[in-house]
Amino acid sequence: MRIGTLAATSGLSTKTIRFYEQSGLLPAPPRTSGGYRDYPEQAIARLAFVRNAQSAGLTLAEISSVLALRDGGQAPCGHVTALISERLADIERRLAEMTKTRDALRGLVRRGAVTDPATCTENDICTIINPAGHRPRPAHHK
Repeated sequence: MRIGTLAATSGLSTKTIRFYEQSGLLPAPPRTSGGYRDYPEQAIARLAFVRNAQSAGLTLAEISSVLALRDGGQAPCGHVTALISERLADIERRLAEMTKTRDALRGLVRRGAVTDPATCTENDICTIINPAGHRPRPAHHK
């Protein structure tokens, strides 16, 4: 099938398909006598896999490693499970960091709601962020 048909069937643009081909995610198809790309039916499933893997958070390099295993005749299940586990652990770490940041921001919003700007001095850049009495201590040099 020609690239336009593959694009319409896969929901991807022809530019994206060419990019995947140049990146090695999609094997270069044979060409017709007129020089047009002639993609096999399997290209549809491969492109669907790439899209689904990206939706799961895998990078193109990781997707390429999975495809290399499959193209080499190996089932990539163990490798995919490891990649997904790593991605999940990363998401869990980021969520914990974001939760901590959200809690800190909520505290700052509460402090800002009760801060009277008239009580700020020139020495206080912003008492919402640096409350009075919580200034850093000067470093002692030895």
